[in-house]
Amino acid sequence: MNTECDPKQPIRIRVDAEIAALVPGFLENRRKDVTLVLQAVDQGDFETARVLGHSMKGSGGGYGFDAITDIGHGIEDAAKQQDAPSIRACVTALSVYLARVEVESDDTQI
Repeated sequence: MNTECDPKQPIRIRVDAEIAALVPGFLENRRKDVTLVLQAVDQGDFETARVLGHSMKGSGGGYGFDAITDIGHGIEDAAKQQDAPSIRACVTALSVYLARVEVESDDTQI
């Protein structure tokens, strides 16, 4: 079975050694974004949700996390439409992804 589809399997991402030291902080900030986006939606602050999604969309791929880019794009688009259920679905996808992702660089796990 494809590990991307099996929620019990980790998603392994290989990053360049040059940015490996930055990756734990990047992922921790995305974990914080889960809370921040949900708080924004709960308060009806779709602009903050849009900005956070836009930031994820712009930064995910640069770190090697294309899924974060895709999820950020989804959050941004849903926020523009003020579609709270879709934003929450994207945040759930982000949370699940972050729980499963394992990062490797030069034969080491970060």
